[in-house]
Formats: sequence, structure tokens, C-alpha cells
Amino acid sequence: MYFRTPITKTVSSTKINIAIDGYSSCGKSTLAQAIARELNYLYVDSGAMYRAITLYALEHGYIHTNGSIDHGLLLESLDLILIQFKYNSSSQEIEIHLNGTCVNKEIRSMQVSAHVSAISAIPEVRKKLVRLQQRLAENGGTVMDGRDIGTVVLPSAEIKIFMTASIEVRAERRHKQLLLSGVHSSLDEVSANLSQRDLMDTTRVADPLVQAPDALVLDNTYLTEEEQFSFVLQHARKAILSKVSATTE
Repeated sequence: MYFRTPITKTVSSTKINIAIDGYSSCGKSTLAQAIARELNYLYVDSGAMYRAITLYALEHGYIHTNGSIDHGLLLESLDLILIQFKYNSSSQEIEIHLNGTCVNKEIRSMQVSAHVSAISAIPEVRKKLVRLQQRLAENGGTVMDGRDIGTVVLPSAEIKIFMTASIEVRAERRHKQLLLSGVHSSLDEVSANLSQRDLMDTTRVADPLVQAPDALVLDNTYLTEEEQFSFVLQHARKAILSKVSATTE
């Protein structure tokens, strides 16, 4: 498994790491990207990495029609999977590439969503991706979102956010996002998929979704994106100032 990013980070003892965890369709990626842009930090979408592996498994027939996974073939192929984050100057967005092809749209399909929790539960897959994610954040200056960032990947992150929202609001947000991406599915299908993923994410044996004891809870059921951004940025700047003070003493 390889992971490459064209973004370079300046090593700085005053840069912090920000871990954003939470349930599906809480807006973790949108918020994390906005914070990363504001602070000029590296943004890492850990969920997209698991989705890319899921897409690869689907394309190569490792996930069968009954939902079962050929673990042996998948694990043998892990070293053949190249995942890259690339900045698109035209859209000003970070794109995820799977073996040289941009798969931003493909990894958000309902088919990938239906199987990504099962792929994410495979210990060997998690072990490889966690190691890569930790390597990206070893010098600070990283905003990373996922489901086990504050508890497993970056347990020493200076800021930890745990995002949640009602299932109804999350389903509406996800449904709208899919329609805008040209993916058609019913609201009931989206809601059922989110409920199933919540169950799998919180009950899996390997690194389940749980709130870190020192995480700040952000329930955004009734919050705007601007309010969420302000909440996290305020805490991030306080943590940065605290670290600056500590290094100058």
C-alpha cells in the first residue's frame, strides 16, 4: 500500500494536529477541509482512503453479490493499491486518485457506501492505513477526519472533535449530496444505509467508532457550516497559542 501527496508541510513545533471523528454524513470532510485551508494545514480524508480500497475490491470482484469478501485476495493485493491525494487547481479541491485515476465520484456511490464499513473492519487494512496516516501527521500541521482519528490514529492530537447529528438530518444531507453528484437513490435507501453503517462502525472489533474522552462534542443538527467552522477554529487557535507559549518559555 502506498500513499502519496504532493502537498508539502513545513516542520514547525508550533503546529498542532486536529482530529475530527464522527458518524457518517455529519459534514466532517467539509469542516476539516475548511479548517485546513484557514490554517494552511494538510488535510487528510481517512474515510476516502477506505472507500478507495472498497472501490478497488468491488472492481476486482473481491466483494461478492451476497456481500461476502474474499479476504485472501484482497490482502494479497494491498501492495498493488496506490492511493494519492492531489490538489486540483481548477476546482481548488483535493482529489483522491486510485492507481492514477481520480475516483472522487466513484467512491461516493451507494455501492461503495454499502460495503466500506465491512472493508474498514478488516484489521490488516486498518493497520496499513493507520500507519500511513500517522506518518503524514508526525510533524503536526494536519487536520484529519475519520472514525478512529482521536482514539487510534492521533491519540495525542491537541484538538479532538466528535461530530454527530440526527439520522434524519444526516440522511437529508447525504441524499442531497448524492443527487448533486448525479447518483440517484431514495431518501429511505440513504437513511437505511446510514443506520447500517452506524451499527457496523460502532460495533466492529477493530478500532470502533467511539468518542475520545477528551474530545469536544459538536452536534451540528441545527448548526450552520459557518457556526461549526467558528467553533473549531476558536479552539484550534487557542491550542496553537498555548503551544507557542510553551515553546517560548
